[in-house]
Amino acid sequence: MTPSPERTFRSVAPVIALCWLVVFFDGMDVNLYGAVLPHLVDDPDLGFTPSTAGTIGSWTTFGMLVGALGCGTLTDWAGRKPMVTGSVVLFSLGSALCALAPSAAYFGAGRFVSGLGLGGLMPIGLAIVAEFAPPRRAALATGLMMTSYHAGGMAATGLGLALGPGHGWRLVFWTGVLPAAVAVPLVWKWLPESPGVLLAKGRVREAEAVAARYLLPAPTPAEAPEAGARGRFAAVAALLAPGRRLATPLLWLASFAGLLLVYGVSTWLPELMRASGYSLSSSVTFLMVINAGGIVGMLVAGRTADRFGAVKVSAVWFLLTACGAFLLRAQLPLGVAYAVVFVTGIWLFSAQVMVYAATPSVYPPAQRATGLGWVTGVGRTGAVVGPWLGGAVVAGGNASLGFTTFAVAAVLGAVAISLVPLVRGKGSDPGTVRAVPRVLGHSEGKILPKH
Repeated sequence: MTPSPERTFRSVAPVIALCWLVVFFDGMDVNLYGAVLPHLVDDPDLGFTPSTAGTIGSWTTFGMLVGALGCGTLTDWAGRKPMVTGSVVLFSLGSALCALAPSAAYFGAGRFVSGLGLGGLMPIGLAIVAEFAPPRRAALATGLMMTSYHAGGMAATGLGLALGPGHGWRLVFWTGVLPAAVAVPLVWKWLPESPGVLLAKGRVREAEAVAARYLLPAPTPAEAPEAGARGRFAAVAALLAPGRRLATPLLWLASFAGLLLVYGVSTWLPELMRASGYSLSSSVTFLMVINAGGIVGMLVAGRTADRFGAVKVSAVWFLLTACGAFLLRAQLPLGVAYAVVFVTGIWLFSAQVMVYAATPSVYPPAQRATGLGWVTGVGRTGAVVGPWLGGAVVAGGNASLGFTTFAVAAVLGAVAISLVPLVRGKGSDPGTVRAVPRVLGHSEGKILPKH
């Protein structure tokens, strides 16, 4: 009997590439704000202050919270493709509103609209990659996809440096409309739907065709999300079922700490570095440097997590982030500061992403998008707190306190994610544990062993 071919990165390359593209635009849109924030503060017509800027940054992440909670739950029912398309259209519309904003309040409304789309997109992309990733390469696939977020952040910083001084911040936000024109047609034509979702809709032949094309296991009724409002409620309730009752809140807490770091640093690093005595151009460049570190970190973390487990890597990376943030309290020479920021970027962003990489192993396939949606959604409260907290610290003129705050958040994330396998091993749902090796590979099975 001829063995069936194994799913590889080549066989699922179109899916990973499309996810990479939309998350690239996600990262670009998120970082546009931080890239032009000094110009926004210096624009007398808008009336921005550090405190106002922090509040608007929090409105963005509040929109992300709403988008992640709603979209993650709806995706299991409505399907991946429509929700990806809607999310991209929403954050492109928000960028257009920002480009046209006559006041800080109007600008904040635009960032809230962007946040709805940005928050919805991430859990969908993560669920797609978790489903289509090659066996034993789930964490690496997640890391590869998330390099695009930081490539988008670097692109946003480059746009801010190139266009902001000479052409103004409005033109920078007009570039945020490009995703609707570029990504939406490609997604609608080429992104496959989840076989489980197709099966739930009664489209059995299509589900089997997608599974066969991408070498996925044939979907079963157990992997199909239950339809209707009752199904969506059941998917949320299942997050706190026996075996996940303690693990789920710990994942939420780890995500809270990680997203506080990601969005607090992405929004306020330039201003914190400027408050520490660095020039305006150098301060903005730090944002590009930390995102470059983030790209390297995703690749390193993904490969390491496929070997040792995403939980262990996330915990260690959080602790290393705390060390880097604490070092930035000192006024370092410019070259040393760039090096520390780059290395901190390696740990900071991938610590959060490894929380996402560990999440699918806690939930069965039918609840996976919902679980990821709630981990990212509840975590968005940290993304709301991060920019607001950074604004309060900068307004007080104490950059050192800002870096200390980020270090404490990193330690909190390390503790929370470290406890997940301990509580997950008690009263585990055997069906969930059995699903881990098939979907995520052997290494993730080591994180959540059978008992």
